[in-house]
Amino acid sequence: MKNILITGLLIAVVGMVFGAVTPASAEEMTVSVAYLSDGEEAGLIFMREEEKLAHDVYVTLYAQWGLPLFQNIADSEATHTAAIKTLLDRYGIADPAEGNDVGEFTNPDLQKLYDQLVEQGSRSLADALKVGAAIEEIDILDLQTRLAQTASADIKLVYGNLLKGSQNNLRAFTSTLQRQTGETYVPQYLDATSYNSMSGTNGQRGGYRGGRK
Repeated sequence: MKNILITGLLIAVVGMVFGAVTPASAEEMTVSVAYLSDGEEAGLIFMREEEKLAHDVYVTLYAQWGLPLFQNIADSEATHTAAIKTLLDRYGIADPAEGNDVGEFTNPDLQKLYDQLVEQGSRSLADALKVGAAIEEIDILDLQTRLAQTASADIKLVYGNLLKGSQNNLRAFTSTLQRQTGETYVPQYLDATSYNSMSGTNGQRGGYRGGRK
């Protein structure tokens, strides 16, 4: 457990990272004591590298396929991982990504996943777009899990913004797949109800009605 003074400064920093313009309230500006659990700390460490994984995969796939979407979303992921880094610094947690180049990860599971996704995305442009969508699905599920595990307002703020960003990115990848190939994306990790809700289809034509998860 870490006992750390949290101020409204973090709210302001996060707001700048995500382009927020709403000023912090008087309550948010009040100094309070926050207790960060081991689970919350582990969550920040993991999400720092998971957001980096998304960035690194997209940068790599952009270099191979030249589709601007990959670079645009990689830029978004760079913002996401920087927001997590802000929290790590605020809570005095060592950065697992420090010193790691593109495609290098401290977490061995994320290293393995990166290698697998890059190999898959190298097969075709359609596969690359499916990899992008799969990454966003994984990110959404992990962020939902981490949100449920924290009571810290600052962490919830960042995770909530990242969740919205991942939902937008998922829609971008699936719609581009449809335009580029005529193929309707089949979710690989989200259930049908969740995916249709996020993609805006709600079971309409082009949405996912069932099948493999």
